[in-house]
Amino acid sequence: MYRYPYGEYPFIPVNNNMYALQQPDVQEIMQTIRSQHSNLYSQLQRATIGRMVIDYLFTLIVSFTLEQGNSNLTANQIYSRFQNQVPWFGLILRQFNIPRNQIDRVLTRVIEITLDAMRNGNGQPEPGNGWIGWEDLGGALTTAPAVSSWQQNRLDVFAGGSNNSLYHKWWDGRAWSDWENLGGTLTSAPGAVSWGPNRIDVFVRGTDQSLYHKWWDGSRWSDWESLGGELTSAPSVSSWQQNRLDVFARGTDNSLYHKWWDGTRWNDWENLGGTLTSAPAAISWGPNRIDVFARGENDNLIHKWWDGRSWSNWESLGGTLTSGPAVSSRRANHLDVFVRGRNNRLYKRTWNGSRWEDWEDLGGNLDSGPAAISWGPNRTDVFARGQNRNLIHLYQGQ
Repeated sequence: MYRYPYGEYPFIPVNNNMYALQQPDVQEIMQTIRSQHSNLYSQLQRATIGRMVIDYLFTLIVSFTLEQGNSNLTANQIYSRFQNQVPWFGLILRQFNIPRNQIDRVLTRVIEITLDAMRNGNGQPEPGNGWIGWEDLGGALTTAPAVSSWQQNRLDVFAGGSNNSLYHKWWDGRAWSDWENLGGTLTSAPGAVSWGPNRIDVFVRGTDQSLYHKWWDGSRWSDWESLGGELTSAPSVSSWQQNRLDVFARGTDNSLYHKWWDGTRWNDWENLGGTLTSAPAAISWGPNRIDVFARGENDNLIHKWWDGRSWSNWESLGGTLTSGPAVSSRRANHLDVFVRGRNNRLYKRTWNGSRWEDWEDLGGNLDSGPAAISWGPNRTDVFARGQNRNLIHLYQGQ
């Protein structure tokens, strides 16, 4: 009999090498779940399961996962083992009026959190392949961040903060500034771009669901202007030449909508189709070229592009996204797309000029979709909201 923290239960560890890894203990992982993943409790409490019972189930499955001693197993494989080796588990669930797929989804997520802790020892997976981070840049974000760059070694980060105002923090090449309040009342994450030195354009969804625009002209910030529309997502913006802006957002029918500034005026919204389940992400890597990405109906990454003459159809690039994507470009015909995966880790997929490379796991523990920028051919910076609502930052290159 295995002695579990709350008593003895009839299952036996299946791997004699159960402590081959330097693992955190049950209570360390449970503390992480309680403090950083309280939504898992609320999902089951809404189904009339008491918190003490939920805590018992979570502790049981965390302990079982640790005993496997093999973090190469998938969460689904471990959950299947758990159900086979703890047959009375189903009897407990029959006492509650809850769909089985809901409890399966929540408990599989608990296993994923435990596996992350096993792989890294402290639940905060670190990246590899030349990536540096994650660093904590503070703040109390109420939205995902956005980022732009108007020259080498310059970064401008934007996010919703207290009172749903727009906040701005920047890197000037030597140090990070404090956060400054730019006002407004946001109902989405912002989108930002720079089309020239000392120029920044920022877009948000307002309280009336319209698109709002604010810009820095090199000496001051403008007032907010309304550009209309009825947005159901955060906006995204790209620029393929000076004084050109292409803004994208999801509309009320879940299609992609596009509005652009041609240097003299704003054009009307156009419908580019698709069925989006997230905000879009847009980038331009050359004159008259735009690439747009979003999460599709199957939580996959979908892609559409403008080649200077016409828009392509949507293509699926796979993956399982739990946020909208972000995209950056280090040089012509090169794209790096970043997404949050099911385990809150950051994943990247790269177009290298001739083909799409496989997904790469960059670790982390994200509480929002990412934002990405490249200010040089060998440099990429990625930002997100962390589990404490703080701004977190990862970068590659010099």
